[in-house]
Amino acid sequence: MTTKDKQLADRIYLILAALFIASLVTSNLIFQKFFYWYPFHIELFDVKLFEVSVGLLPYPLTFLITDILSEIYGKKKANEVVIAGIFASFFSLLIIYISKVVPATSWSQVQDDTFLNVFGAAPLAVFASMLAYLFAQFIDIRVYHFWKNFTKGKHLWLRNNFSTFTSQFIDTLTVLVLLCSFDIIHWDKFFGLLISGVIFKVIIAALDTPFLYLIVYGFKKRFNLKINEEITA
Repeated sequence: MTTKDKQLADRIYLILAALFIASLVTSNLIFQKFFYWYPFHIELFDVKLFEVSVGLLPYPLTFLITDILSEIYGKKKANEVVIAGIFASFFSLLIIYISKVVPATSWSQVQDDTFLNVFGAAPLAVFASMLAYLFAQFIDIRVYHFWKNFTKGKHLWLRNNFSTFTSQFIDTLTVLVLLCSFDIIHWDKFFGLLISGVIFKVIIAALDTPFLYLIVYGFKKRFNLKINEEITA
């Protein structure tokens, strides 16, 4: 690989890492709003099917990005971005905590009660999300590389979907257990939100497969990568 190609690969890696961290931090900040996105009225355990948190909207992107990084840059680079995401999330947690402590002025458009109503649960949510995220992302990368090695770099759809399905279930289960334990979400909604969240994530994971194929094809063509070949540091 030429120096110019290496510089381009490094810039793309930086952009993907930035998108990953932005998606992760944003999902932790907006999770308290829930929406219903399915036209049919189906209820499971007193929760409408596909009644999910808006925090799930950017979150699947993080798993797509780690799959791209795993495929093109390798396991080590993917893990580095995951670790960076953990530090970024805890840094946002610190900022939120400080913002809660300092009092609002009388002319502030956002008063303390409004701020607490929106971000009051954020520290606990970020903590819960980080524990779930830590398990899920590392499992996603490990499962992805297991199938990549097992298939000798073939069948991209298999490792993409199997790794994401497994990790997303673990993520949804873990974060809901923690949020219910912290009384942020009532236990009577646990099973409904678990089923809705997993189904939503599975659908998104399946839909992102063509995009993964397209992106990986673009990388391999641009950098002349062979099957199972990665961009080395």
